[in-house]
Amino acid sequence: MRSLAAPSLAALLVASLSAPAGEPPREPILRIETGMHISAIWRIGVDRSGSLLATVSDDKTLRLWELPSGRPLKVLRPPIGDEREGNLRAVALSPDGGTVVAGGEAGASWDGTNSVYVFSTATGELLRRITGFSDAIRHLAYSPDGRHLVVCLGGKSGIRLFDARDWRQLGDDRDYGDTSNGASFSWMGRLVTTSYDGSVRLYDVAAGTLRLIKNSEDGELPSEWAEEPLGVAFSPDGKRIAVGFDTTKTVAVLSAEDLSLKVDVDESGIEGRLGRVAWSSDGESLYAGGSWSRDGVTQIRAWSRGGKGSRRDVAAATNTIMDLRPLPASGIVFGAGDPAFGIIDKEGIRTLYVPPRTADHRDESVFSVSPNGLTVQFRYSPALEPHRFTVATRTIHLGREPVLSAPVVTGLDVQGWRNGRSPKLGGILLKLGDAERSHSLSVAQDRSRFLLGTSKALRLFDSSGRETWKRASEGVVWAVNIAPDGRLGVAAYGDGTIRWHRMSDGQELLALFPHNDRKRWVLFTPSGYYDSSPGGEDLIGWHVNNGKDRAADFFPASRFRDRFYRPDVIDLVLKTLDEREAVRQANAATQRKEQSTAVAQILPPVINILSPADGTEISSATLTVRYSLRSQKPITTMRVLVDGRPVSAERGAGVRIGEVGETRELAVTVPERDSTVTVVAESESGAGVPASIQLKWKGRAVEGDAVLKPKLYVLAVGVGKYRDPGFNLTYPAKDARDFVEAVSLQKGALYREVVTRVLTDEGATKDDVLDGLDWVRKQTTSRDVAMVFIAGHGVNDDTGSYFFLPHNADPEKLLRTAVGFGDIKTTVANIAGKALFFVDTCHAGNVMGRRGVTDINAVVNELSGAENGVVVFSSSTGRQTSLEDAAWENGAFTKALVEGLRGKADLLGKGKITINTLDAYVGERVKELTKGKQAPATVKPPNVPDFPVAVRF
Repeated sequence: MRSLAAPSLAALLVASLSAPAGEPPREPILRIETGMHISAIWRIGVDRSGSLLATVSDDKTLRLWELPSGRPLKVLRPPIGDEREGNLRAVALSPDGGTVVAGGEAGASWDGTNSVYVFSTATGELLRRITGFSDAIRHLAYSPDGRHLVVCLGGKSGIRLFDARDWRQLGDDRDYGDTSNGASFSWMGRLVTTSYDGSVRLYDVAAGTLRLIKNSEDGELPSEWAEEPLGVAFSPDGKRIAVGFDTTKTVAVLSAEDLSLKVDVDESGIEGRLGRVAWSSDGESLYAGGSWSRDGVTQIRAWSRGGKGSRRDVAAATNTIMDLRPLPASGIVFGAGDPAFGIIDKEGIRTLYVPPRTADHRDESVFSVSPNGLTVQFRYSPALEPHRFTVATRTIHLGREPVLSAPVVTGLDVQGWRNGRSPKLGGILLKLGDAERSHSLSVAQDRSRFLLGTSKALRLFDSSGRETWKRASEGVVWAVNIAPDGRLGVAAYGDGTIRWHRMSDGQELLALFPHNDRKRWVLFTPSGYYDSSPGGEDLIGWHVNNGKDRAADFFPASRFRDRFYRPDVIDLVLKTLDEREAVRQANAATQRKEQSTAVAQILPPVINILSPADGTEISSATLTVRYSLRSQKPITTMRVLVDGRPVSAERGAGVRIGEVGETRELAVTVPERDSTVTVVAESESGAGVPASIQLKWKGRAVEGDAVLKPKLYVLAVGVGKYRDPGFNLTYPAKDARDFVEAVSLQKGALYREVVTRVLTDEGATKDDVLDGLDWVRKQTTSRDVAMVFIAGHGVNDDTGSYFFLPHNADPEKLLRTAVGFGDIKTTVANIAGKALFFVDTCHAGNVMGRRGVTDINAVVNELSGAENGVVVFSSSTGRQTSLEDAAWENGAFTKALVEGLRGKADLLGKGKITINTLDAYVGERVKELTKGKQAPATVKPPNVPDFPVAVRF
C-alpha cells in the first residue's frame, strides 16, 4: 500500500508561474451549428435525478439535454483555437446537476497545459478553469456525493483527485505506463481506474486522499484480458466492478475488494469490441457496448443477474457506442459516434433516439463529380440512395447520375491507402503524421498526382510520392475526388461537409453542409460569405472567444445577413478560383462598397436568461425574468415574445452595456398553458441571438367553454394581370380566392370567426396591398391567428432586395410602384397573434430582364427568425420556379395547400392539421404534381411550437 500525497502549494505556484502566458484567438471562428454534435460523442454525463444529460465531442462543444425528452437546453462553449485545440473528450455532471466539467485538448495552445472547464448548468457561465495538466484529459468522474472529481490523463500522466467544493488537488498517481481512459467511484469511498498500460487500479478516497489498494498488474486478471482496459463501473452496491476492453469482446466482472474475477459473462454471438460498460441503477442488469454491430446497426448487450443470467441484444445506433450511463428508473442512456444518443429502458426497448444531423460520407464509392466539379454526388447515410447537389442551380436531386465521375484509384501504384497507417506508392512509404490513418484516394486523370484523405489532413502527392501540399483538418477526410478538368479537388469530411479545394495549392474555396433532413443546406466560403436554403442559414455561425476564463459566444450567420448573405459571391468563387476576386467582381456588378469593418467590431448584444430555468413549472401567469446583457454598443430595443409573438417592446433604451454582463429584470405575462418566452436585445449592430426558455404550466387547467376560440384574419393577394401584359400569369387570382375559400370553412370549427380580405388583379395596386397589410396587423389580437397569402411575381433588384409586384408595378421603378420586403416584414413580424405567411411568387417570366427567377430564400429566412416569429410557407426553394398548370387550375403550391387544409394533411388521423403535418403534405404533394421540378419549403421559428391551423371535417 502507498499513499499518494497532494503536491505542495509551492510546487503548484512554480508550475503556474512557469506556464507561458497567452490568450485564445480573438478573431471570430466560423463553425457549423446544427443543434447537435457534428462529430462523435466521446463521453456523456447524467445527473442523479436522470433529468439532465451532458455530451461532448471533437466539435468543441459541450451540450446539455433534457431527459427523457432529449430536448436541447444549452450549448456551452469553452475557448477554442485552430485544428485540435478545443476538442472535448471528457465530461461529468455533478450529482445535483448544478455544475458540469469538461476537458480534452483544451488550453495548451495558449497556456502550455490543458484545462478542465467548470460550468454552471443553470446559467452556462464558466465558473473556473482547473489548469496544469501536461497531457490531454481523457475522462472525468464525480463521486456519488459530489465531493470529489477525478481527472484521467493521456500519455503516462496518470490521474489527479480534486475536492469538488473548492477545487484543491487532494492527490495524484503518476505511475501509469499509458493513457487512463476510465474511472468510477463507489458509495463506499472507493475509486477504480483503467489504463492502456493493461492495469485496473483500486483506490481508497474516503479520507480525502488518494491511497492505492490494489493494482491488477499483480496478477489477478488473466493475461489475455490485460489488453487496454477501457470502460469501468462500480455496481450500485459497491461490491462489483465491470470492466470493458478496447481490444477484445470480453467484459470482466471483478471483486471490489481485491479485483479478483467474479463473473464470466456470456460472450457468444459477439463479433467486435465491448469497451464501454454500465450497471442498471438496481444492479440487476449489466450493459456493454462498443464497435460490435449486426447488419450495420451497433448493438448493446444486456445481461440479467449482474452478468450471470440471460442475455439480450438491443439495436442502438449506426456507429460505435462511445459511452454508457445508468438512469435512476433503470435502463441506460448511451452516446455514439454517429453522432447520436438515446435511452434503452429496462425492458430493452430504445425509447429515445436523437440521430445525427450530418451526412455520412464513409461510402467513397458514390462520391462522384461532374467534369468541372460543380455537381457532386453523395449519400446522406448508407441506407439512402445517393443525392446530387449542383452549385450553379442550388438544387438537390435524388438518384444516381451516370455521367458523373467516381474517384479514380488506379493508374498509380498506391497501396495500403484504405484505412491504412502506412500507405505506399510503388513500395515507397508515404509519410503521415503520428497516429494518422489514410482513408480515401483520388488519382488525377493524367496520372500526374493524387489526393489522399486522412484522419487529420487532405494531402496532395505528385507521381513520385513527393508531397505537394497539405491542408490540416479537424476530422476525417472520408472521400476525395479530383474533378476531371483538374482545377478542383472535392473532399467529403467527417463533419458532414463537402469542400472544394484549389488543386494548385489546396486552398479551400467553398464548403457545402447538407443537413441530414435532406432539405436544408448552406454553401459558404472560408470568410463566411454564404447562400442557403430556407431554414439553412443558421447552420453556420461565428464562435467568438472571450478570453481563457470566460465562456465563448456564438453568433449565427443570420446576425450578419446584410454583410455575408452573398449568393453572387458564391456564384463566382469556383469560377475565379479565388474568394477575394469573387467578392471584387460581385461588388463591381452591383456597385456595392467593400466592407472593411471586422466582424469582432460589429457583434450584436448577448443576452442570457438567468431565471427562471428552462423547463420550470409555473402556476401563475405573471413571472419575473432575470437576465444578463452584454453589448458593444447602446441597446436600442428590448423585445419580449411568447410563443414567437411580441408581447412588449422597450424602444430607445440607449443603455450602453459593457463586456461584463449586467443583470436586469422584466415582468412577463404568459398564457395559462405551456409556453416559450423569448427575450431579444437590439443595438445598432442588429438583433442579438434570442434567449428562450420553455415553461410548463402547472396551474389550474382551463377547459371546456372557458376556452375562447380565436378569430382568424386572412389577407389574400393574387396578381396575375399586370399593366404590362408581358408579365401576366394565369392562376394567382384564383389561387388567392381558393385559399380563402378553404380556410373560411374553418368558421365555427377551429375558429369562432374567419374574417377575410381578398385583393386580386386590378384591385391589388400597391396602395391596396399596403392598406391590406395595415388592416391585418391592426385587427389581429394576441388571441387570434393571422394568415397572409401572396401569389404573383416577386423580384430581387440589383442589390438583392425583394419586392412583390402589385398590378401597377413598374420593374424600372420598384421603390415607387412595388411592395418592398420591409413593408411585409414590418406587418407580419408585428402581428400580435400567431402569424403565417404563404408566399408563391417565384414564377417564371422575364420580369427583370436578365434575371427572371426570384431568389426567395433570404425573405423566408429573415421572416422565420426567432426574433420575428413568423411561420413561412414558400412555394419553392432556391432558384426554382413555381409552376402552374391548366390541369390543376392552380399553381402547384396552392393546389397542394388547399388540399391539405381541406383535410388531406391530417396525416396522423387525429382530426387536426398542424403546421408540421401541413408542411409534410404540401412538400410531398408539390413534388408529385411537378415530378420533382418544384420543392416547397416551410420554416417554423425555433421558439414557435407546432399548433393546429385547421380541423378535418
